Amino acid sequence: MEEEPKMKRLERMQPKVGVLALTLDLYETLAPGLREEREEWFRSKILPALEPTADVAFDKAVFTRTDIEAQVGRFETAGVDTLLVVLLTYSPSQLVLPALKRTRLPIIVWNTQELLAVDDHFDTPAMMANHGVHGTQDLCNVLVRSGVDFEYVTSHLIDEDAIHVLEDFFRAAAAVGRLRKARLGLIGYPFPSMGDFALDTTHLAATLGCQWLNVPVEAYVNRAEAATPKAVAEILSAYREHYDVAAEITDRDLEATARVEVALRGIVSDHGLDAVAYQFTAFGDDERTPTVPFVAASRLMAEGVGFGGEGDLISAAGTTFLNWLNPPASFSEIFTIDFEGNSVFMSHMGEANVAMARSGNKVRMVAREAPITRTRRGQLALVTSFEAGPATLMALTLGPGGRWRLIASATTIADWGPLDSMDVPHFKLAPGGDVREFLTAYAKAGGPHHNAVCFGDARERLKAAAKLLDADYCEV
Repeated sequence: MEEEPKMKRLERMQPKVGVLALTLDLYETLAPGLREEREEWFRSKILPALEPTADVAFDKAVFTRTDIEAQVGRFETAGVDTLLVVLLTYSPSQLVLPALKRTRLPIIVWNTQELLAVDDHFDTPAMMANHGVHGTQDLCNVLVRSGVDFEYVTSHLIDEDAIHVLEDFFRAAAAVGRLRKARLGLIGYPFPSMGDFALDTTHLAATLGCQWLNVPVEAYVNRAEAATPKAVAEILSAYREHYDVAAEITDRDLEATARVEVALRGIVSDHGLDAVAYQFTAFGDDERTPTVPFVAASRLMAEGVGFGGEGDLISAAGTTFLNWLNPPASFSEIFTIDFEGNSVFMSHMGEANVAMARSGNKVRMVAREAPITRTRRGQLALVTSFEAGPATLMALTLGPGGRWRLIASATTIADWGPLDSMDVPHFKLAPGGDVREFLTAYAKAGGPHHNAVCFGDARERLKAAAKLLDADYCEV
C-alpha cells in the first residue's frame, strides 16, 4: 500500500469548456472569408478573455450537420464540462438541434458580438459580421420546444460581468459533473436516530450519481498499526512545522494522531475517495482504536477532500461539492446563537478546513479536554478560526418528494477568535439580516444541522448548479 503522508496544496481545477461556434453554409459562397474573419476575432479577443476561467477547446466554426455532430462528439469524448454555443453569424437551428438534443453536456448559449455600437458609421460589412443574435433566438426557440435545458447569456466582452457570469456557469457545470462521479467513504456507521441526513443510498446513486463505500473501523485501526516509522515521522514533522503544538500534548498522543492520519490518507488514496464521513462514537467500538482523526480530517479538507460528521454522507458530498464550486470550503455546524452579536457560533467536534484559518499566527493543536469516545490515546484537534470576510453558507439536503435541495445564504465571517478557552475549531458567522429571521427561514427551508462554508459569494454558482442538478434552490 502506497503511503502519501505529505500535505498537498489544494489545486484550483479549471473547468473544461468546448466551444461550438456556428456559421452559415451559404456564406461560404455569398461572403467568402467571413467565417475565417469571425474565427480570427474569436481566437484573438474571446479566447484570451476566457482563458483565466476555463480550459477552452476551440478548433473552428462549423456549419453543416455532419461537422456539428462530429464536433459535439469530440467534446464528449474529451470529457468537457460545458458546451459553450456561440453564433459567429446566423445559423439555422435545425442543423444543430439533433446534436444538442442528444448530448448530456450542459449547454450555455452566449449571445455576443464584436460590435459595441450601431451608429451613423454602421454599414453592411459590419452587419454581416455582427448578426448572430437572431440565430440564437431561432436556436433557443427550438430548444425550448424540444425540452432541451440550456442557459442563455447576453453580454459584450467589455461588460464588467461578462466573463464572470460565464465562469459561474462553467464552475457549476464542472462541479455538478464531478459530483455525478464522486466517491464517498463512510467509516463505521451513521449516528443513530439523526434523521436529517438519513439516506436511501439507491436514491443517492440514481439522482446525484455518487458512489459510496463502507469502511470498517477495524480497517482504519489496522492501517494505523501498520503505518511505517517514516510515514509517521513525516506527519509529525508537518505538525511541528505548521502548528502551535500545545506543551501538554504527549509524544505518544502526537504519534497516535499521526498514525491515524496515515491511516485515513491511505483509505482516501486507495479507494479514490472524494469525501469521507465518520461517526466518532463508532471508533470506540474497537478497543484498539488509537484516536479519532480530527486533525487528519481538517488537513484533508485543506487538500480538497470533503468531510461529513456523524457519518453524514450528504454533508460529505455537499462539502466537497462546494469546494469544487468555490474553493476553499469547510464542513461546519451552527452550535449557538449570539443574539447580542447578531450572529451564530459555528463549530464541530474537531473538524474544520485548516486552509481557511486566520492569517498571522499558527493554528493551535490541543488535546480535547474530554474524550468524545473511547480511544487508547488523547484526542487532538486544530483550533481553527476562519479568516474574516464575506462568505456563503450552503447546505445540501433532501426536500419533499425526495428532491434534492441547495440552501444558500450570503453571510460574513466575523473578525473574531480563536478563543483560548476552546479546544475545538470555531468561528462566528453573521447573516445579512436579523439572526432570528435567518434561522427561522433556514429551518423552514429544511436546513439540516450540518452545512458547509466557503469564502466569497457563491450564490450565483449554487443557483446554476441547482438547475443543472434539477434540485430546488432556496436562498435565506
